[in-house]
Amino acid sequence: MVTLKEIAEAVGVSSATVSRVLNFDATLSVSAKKRQAIIEAAEALNYATPRNRARAAQQGLSKIALVHFLRPDQELVDPYYVAVRLGIESRCAALKVETVKVYHTDSMPDATLLQSASGVIAIGRQTEAEIAWLQRHARHLVFADFLPPSDELDCVYSDLTMAMRKLLQALVRMDYRRIAYIGWADARAQAYVQWMREAGLYDEQLYRSDNNTEEGGYRAVRQLLSEGRQLDALVLFNDSMAVGAYRAIHELGLDIPGDIGVTSFNDISVAQFMNPPLSTVHLPAEEIGETAVELLLERSTGRELAKRITLASRLIWRGSTRHPAGE
Repeated sequence: MVTLKEIAEAVGVSSATVSRVLNFDATLSVSAKKRQAIIEAAEALNYATPRNRARAAQQGLSKIALVHFLRPDQELVDPYYVAVRLGIESRCAALKVETVKVYHTDSMPDATLLQSASGVIAIGRQTEAEIAWLQRHARHLVFADFLPPSDELDCVYSDLTMAMRKLLQALVRMDYRRIAYIGWADARAQAYVQWMREAGLYDEQLYRSDNNTEEGGYRAVRQLLSEGRQLDALVLFNDSMAVGAYRAIHELGLDIPGDIGVTSFNDISVAQFMNPPLSTVHLPAEEIGETAVELLLERSTGRELAKRITLASRLIWRGSTRHPAGE
C-alpha cells in the first residue's frame, strides 16, 4: 500500500503536510499549487486516506466479487481486461476491501459466492440471462467495461462508438481511404460501418470478423491481403489482433506504414514496443476498474439513482501510421 512518505517524497514536502492536506485540514497554511500537487500525486499513486478506508468499512463494503465474462486463460491473453481487474483490485486494496474472483465457465458460478459479498462488479460483456442472474443474487451490482441494456443499472465504460468515429475521422484527414476493419461485431464494428457509409467509403469486402486474439488477427489479415484487396489502412478490434496483423503483413513482404497503416484499440503496454510502434486508441482500463469500485461504494451508502459513467478515449499516434498535421 502507498504510504504518506512516498507521496511526500514525490512532491517534496513533509509527511505531516501530506497527511493534513489529504485529511482536509483547513488550518494548514499551504499554497493552492502545492495542495493540488499533493492531491494529484496521491491519486496517481492510488492512495486512500485512513478516513476513506474507514468509510468503506463503516458502509459495509468488506468483500467484492469480481465476475468476469472470460475464462482465466482467455483473460491472460488480453492484457486490457487484466488491467481492468487490476484497477479494481488496487482500489480495493487501498480501501482494505477483500476481493474474490469468479470467472466464466460453461455453467453459472455458485450463487453463494455473490450472496456472501457486499457487492458485485461484473467485468465485460454479459448476456441478458447472465444480467438477470446477477441481479437476483448480488446485493449491489456494477458493470465495468460494459453498457447494459437497462438504464437502471450502474456501469462505467468507454464510448466505443465515439472512439471509432474519432479514429476514422483522423485517418481520413491523413488521406487514408481504403480502410478495413477486423474484429467482433460490437459497437466498434457498428460505428465503422455507419461512419464509412456516411463518408461514402464503405466496402463490405473490407469488413471481416474473427476472434479477438493474435491468431485471429493474423488469420483474417492474411486472408484479406491474399485475396488481393486494395486497402491502405487497417483498424483492428484490439492490440492483440494487431500483433497478428503485423506478422501477416511482414510475411507478405509489405511495409508498415509505407504500404499499410495499422491501428487498433486498448493501448496495452506492448503496443509502444512493436516494430514499428503501434498507433492505437487508448481506453482507460484501470480507471474503469477504479471507478466501478467507487460506484459500488456509493451504492452501499444507499444511492438509488443509477449512474452510467463514460470515460474518454484518447488517440495515440505512433509509427504504424502517418501522423496528423501538427503532431
